[in-house]
Amino acid sequence: MKLLPRSLLWRTFLLVALLMMISVAAWFAIFRAYEREPRARQMAQTLVSVANLTRAALISARPEARRDLLRDLSDREGIHVYPADATDRIEPLPDRAFLHRVEELVQEQMGAETRLTLERDGERALFVNFRIDNSAEGDFWLALPRDRIERVFPLGWLGWAVATLLLSLVGAWVIVFRITRPLKALQEAARKVGAGATPARLDEAGPTELATVAHAFNQMSADLAEIDQDRALILAGISHDLRTPLTRLRMGIEMANDEDLREGMTADVEEMDKTIGQFLDFARSEGGEAQQDVDIAALLAELATQYRRRGFAVEFAAPPAPTLASAFQGWPQALRRAVSNLIDNALRYAGSESPVELGLNTANGEFSIEVRDHGPGIPAEDAERMKRPFARLEAARTNAAGAGLGLAIVDRIARFHNGQLELLPRTGGGLVARLALRAPNPPLPITQ
Repeated sequence: MKLLPRSLLWRTFLLVALLMMISVAAWFAIFRAYEREPRARQMAQTLVSVANLTRAALISARPEARRDLLRDLSDREGIHVYPADATDRIEPLPDRAFLHRVEELVQEQMGAETRLTLERDGERALFVNFRIDNSAEGDFWLALPRDRIERVFPLGWLGWAVATLLLSLVGAWVIVFRITRPLKALQEAARKVGAGATPARLDEAGPTELATVAHAFNQMSADLAEIDQDRALILAGISHDLRTPLTRLRMGIEMANDEDLREGMTADVEEMDKTIGQFLDFARSEGGEAQQDVDIAALLAELATQYRRRGFAVEFAAPPAPTLASAFQGWPQALRRAVSNLIDNALRYAGSESPVELGLNTANGEFSIEVRDHGPGIPAEDAERMKRPFARLEAARTNAAGAGLGLAIVDRIARFHNGQLELLPRTGGGLVARLALRAPNPPLPITQ
């Protein structure tokens, strides 16, 4: 359900709070069930005792003093005695287990013909009928105030109950928070690892289970950092070992007499050198540079100017609203490499004569760079696959070259900037490569 919170903290807190309230309600119900019988016996004994005492007092009193006795009972104790008549309008007892149990207990002591009611001739009280003696005076009704059976719940108890519940909920929140706080730190660290960064070590204090998880994650992060360093060292060695013979080969080609053969071999060597560069770019997309303020509009304008100088139709229309040069924290050389790869792909697959348009949109701290071309495009079902390393789409885009790492490099740089790469169809044909960037806060440390 969308109404439920998604965080573990609030879901667990609400569950604990619900269980506590259900537990309180259950204990209250148990208390009422076990308290009903003693209270019913006490009430029945009170009715029987008052009836017996009233009968004894009336029998012992002189006939001329009985009226004064009844008046005194009414004034002092709130007890009224009425003669019973066949025309009395008697309401049956409400359907309450407590009252019926009181009636049963009273009948056990005063006889099965004894009746209880809460209303007689429109008067509301606790009525019980009894006989003064076996004379012809008949039955009488003994009326006690209703407050004798109505339970008064003190407001002070309600305040204490609310205070106890609030303290319990605060305690539950503290307990759940102490459990979920390490998990939140683990979540942030995992996000940084997913972005290719090396997070700070997690605190290994606390409960044994959480400390074990934190220790395992710290060990994994350290192992990944060591593997990444070894990979960078190996790739640097490969680059040196491959580019040295390529340089010698290029020098030998320059001395060849066959011009066509020389041009073809030179193109092959340049393609091999470019492929090696792509491997290195993919292995270290941030280029080892420090994070700093980036004026993206100026960067795009500079790239467009460089491509036009080389004879390519690359245009950039700056947004009408002024961009905030210091609002974005990123790695400028990595961003330059990402946009250059997108432009190269557009020129390679859409044709160098086809114009490539650069666009920039800013909203809510997010920068969206678009590279639009008029090529064959990429089917929507293949868009995600094309961002994987070495992926190709030969059927849709011919004349493929390179190692198939261009879009993978761009996607990795986007994730370094807490963003994403989107490959969208363009209206009228073509492709829109959108690079959405959100500066991380706080900045992510970069693995060298």
